[in-house]
Amino acid sequence: MTSAADSLAALPLGTRVVVRHRLHGDTHRATDALGDLVALDAVRCTVATRRGDVEIALADVLLAKPVPPPPAPRPR
Repeated sequence: MTSAADSLAALPLGTRVVVRHRLHGDTHRATDALGDLVALDAVRCTVATRRGDVEIALADVLLAKPVPPPPAPRPR
């Protein structure tokens, strides 16, 4: 079985992804980063989200998968 980090490594840069990853601190919860995969190395990945770039250690990745592009804005 492939790990979530291996699944992420198989995707080309520029792919729109959602990455669920662990948060550290007192809560030890998880959160999602939704955006474009812009960097990936042996230790971490970077996802460009609407709020800015999010760097995630691959050891903290719980789930990663490609997602479709966002819907077009609706006319007003």
